[in-house]
Amino acid sequence: MSLSPAFLDELRARTHLSALIGKTTKLTKAGREFRGCCPFHNEKTPSFYVNDEKGFYHCFGCSAHGDAIRWMTDQRGLPFIDAVKELAQAAGLAMPAQDRHAAKKAERAKGLVEACEDAADWFVQQLGGIAGAEARAVFAKRGVKPETAKAFGLGFAPDSRGKLRADLKEYGDQLLVEAGLLIQVDNKEPYDRFRGRLMIPIRDQRGRTIAFGGRIIGDGEPKYLNSPETPLFDKGRTLFNLDRASPASRKAGRVLVVEGYMDVIALAQAGFGEAVAPLGTALTEAQLERLWRLSDVPILCFDGDAAGQKAAIRAAHRALPLLQPGKSLSFVTLPDGQDPDDLVRGKGAGAFEALLAQAQPLVDRLWAHEHAAEPLATPEQRAGFRQRMQELAQTIAHPGVQAEYKADFRARFDALREAARPARREWTPRAPGTRWKPPLAPATEQALAVKAAGIDRVLAKAVLAGLIRHPAEIARHMEVLGSLKLADGALGRLFEAVVDLAVEDRALDTERLVTILAKSGFDQIAGDLLRADQLRCSFTERDADPAMARADLDEAIAILVAGPEVNAALAEATAAMQAHYSDEAFERQVSLVREKQALEARLANLVQANEDARAFKAEGN
Repeated sequence: MSLSPAFLDELRARTHLSALIGKTTKLTKAGREFRGCCPFHNEKTPSFYVNDEKGFYHCFGCSAHGDAIRWMTDQRGLPFIDAVKELAQAAGLAMPAQDRHAAKKAERAKGLVEACEDAADWFVQQLGGIAGAEARAVFAKRGVKPETAKAFGLGFAPDSRGKLRADLKEYGDQLLVEAGLLIQVDNKEPYDRFRGRLMIPIRDQRGRTIAFGGRIIGDGEPKYLNSPETPLFDKGRTLFNLDRASPASRKAGRVLVVEGYMDVIALAQAGFGEAVAPLGTALTEAQLERLWRLSDVPILCFDGDAAGQKAAIRAAHRALPLLQPGKSLSFVTLPDGQDPDDLVRGKGAGAFEALLAQAQPLVDRLWAHEHAAEPLATPEQRAGFRQRMQELAQTIAHPGVQAEYKADFRARFDALREAARPARREWTPRAPGTRWKPPLAPATEQALAVKAAGIDRVLAKAVLAGLIRHPAEIARHMEVLGSLKLADGALGRLFEAVVDLAVEDRALDTERLVTILAKSGFDQIAGDLLRADQLRCSFTERDADPAMARADLDEAIAILVAGPEVNAALAEATAAMQAHYSDEAFERQVSLVREKQALEARLANLVQANEDARAFKAEGN
C-alpha cells in the first residue's frame, strides 16, 4: 500500500486533534489553544498545548511534539500503518486501494481475527457454564477476582477434542487450523488445540484477540500452551497485555516486564496496570523496541529463582547493542523462589512498590553478574574480568553510550584495584600485651566523624569469627589488621586480644585460641561470634572448603579495610561540594559513590557464593 503525502495531509486535516487527545488527556481552553498536563511525563503545572488550527501538540516541559499520527504511534504505541488506518476510519476517509495480493492478505487476516474473537467469547462462556466450575475454582484460589477475569477475557477450554471446532464450524477447518485453534496431523481429522485449560487471550496493540495462552488444570504437560505462530501472531514481536499497559504506562511513567500471564494479571489487580510479559521466550530486539516506545527505562521484574535471573542477564546482553542516549533497562530482583504474583498476593502492593523503588540500573546488573562469575584473587583473574566487561561495552553500537560504559567500567576497575591492594601504612611491631595506637585522623572534621564511626560492625563480627576459625590467617594480614581501628567496646577489645595472641604464638589453632580467650574473659563473646548467623560467609562456617574460606576471608578483610577509607573520602568530597561546586569535585564525589557501591556488591557476592556452595553441598554434590 502506498500512502501519498496528499492522503496523509487530508487525514490530518480531517482529524480534530484536541478531540482525539482529549479522549485520554484532560484539556482546557486557553485562548486559541488547549492546555493540559503532559501525558508523556509527570507534571503538576500544565505545559502541554494542543493547537487545532496548526494540527500539532507540544509540551514545553519535555519537548514532546507531533501531529495526530505521531500521537497514535507515541501515546497509543500503534505501528504507523495501524495508526493511519484507525484515524482514517474515524475520519470517514477511505484508505488507498491495495494491490490484489495485499487485499487478499488483509481479507484473510480479517477472517482470522474474527475467528479468534469468537473463540475468545466461546471460552468465556465455557468458564461461566457448569463445566467451568473447576476452572473458576482455580482462578479463585489464585486470587483472581471476577472483575479481573472479565477485564482480561479469561476463559476455559473443556477437555474435548471437538467442541470448539463444532461451534465455530462456519469458519471451516482450514481457517481454524491457520488461526491456531485446531491441530491437524497429516490428513487426519482436525481436533481442538486447547483442552482442559484455563484460557488467556493474547491481544495485539489495537486490542484484537490474535492468539491464546492455555494453562493446564491439574497435572499435565506442557504447563502452558501458546498458540502457534500464525499470520496474525508473531511470538517474538508480541507482548502480553500491551494494549492495556500502553495507556497505563503513560500515566505511571514506567513499564514493567514480568515473566508470565498470571504475574501480569495479579499486578493489574493490585493496581500495576503497566505490566507486560513476553510469551514464553527471552525478550527479543523487537519487543525491546516496543518497550522503549512506552518508557525510556523499562523495569524487568523477573522471578527470583536461578532461571529468572538467567533470563534477566540474557535480556541485558540483548539490549546492549540497541542502547541509545537515555534508553536503557533496570532490574528488580525478587525474593528467591517468588514471582510478582506470589509477592503481591502474599505481602501486598506496597512490598512490590518498595522493590521497584530499588531497581538496579543495567550497568550495575552487568557489573554485579560478571563480578560474581569467578574469584578475583589473582591479577590474571582480574584481567579476565576486565576483558569480559570491555567486550560487553564493545557490543554497544552507539559510540557515545559505548564510551560512557567504558569510562564507567574503568572507574570501577580503579576502585576494585585499590580495594584489592593492601593498605600502605606504617607498621611497627609492638611487644605482646601493649595496646595498638590509631593512626592520625583524617584532615576534615566531617571525615573524622565518619572514620570514628568505625567500620561495618556486621562485617567486622564475621571477619573476627573467621580469624578465630582460621587463626593462621592472622599473620598474613598482620599489617592491615594491626592498624585497623574497630569500634569501641567488647568487640574491639576481643579484636585486639586475638591479634596480640597471634603475635605471641604463630602456631595457634582454633581450639587453643578459644581456650586462651576464655581464660581472658572473652568466652561468651567469642562463643557468640562462632554461633552467630547474621552474616554467613565461607570463613565463618565450620566445615567450609579451606581454599574458598581463605580466599573469601582475604576479600572480606579488603572490604573491611576499604570501607572506612571510602566513607571518609566521600564525606570530604561531599563537604567540598557543599562549600564550593566544581566539575572536578562532582566527578570525585560520583567516583566515590561508585566505589562504595562496588564494595557493597562485593560483600553481597561473598554471601551469595557461600549460599550457592551450601546449596550445592546439600544436593549431595
